[in-house]
Amino acid sequence: MPSEKELQISPIVQESVMHNTKTLSNLQTLTASLFGVAAGILGLESYSGFLFYIIFSLLTAALFYTLRVAPTSLPAGKAPLDTSRYFRGPFEFWTGGLFNGLAGFILTWTLFYGLVRA
Repeated sequence: MPSEKELQISPIVQESVMHNTKTLSNLQTLTASLFGVAAGILGLESYSGFLFYIIFSLLTAALFYTLRVAPTSLPAGKAPLDTSRYFRGPFEFWTGGLFNGLAGFILTWTLFYGLVRA
């Protein structure tokens, strides 16, 4: 939890945090559907399909972090993977998309698997 002095120096604006969260959620939902298309076309089944989804969802979060969060200057004393300044918390940033996009992934995965294998 940041101290009062840190919040005065670099305040956290809730509207910006909400905008960042919405942008990341939209990106993760879109990529989950694209990963479902890829998994269906590749003919992945069972655990290999879900492993494909988990790996590429975490890769998407890492790329988003690298391109959007990391280039900004980090305050002194902050860990390099700390996202609390831009998002509600690290758990939401790194794994929130896994649960939000799962339904879209399964839907497009089964659709394209059925289209390719039919």
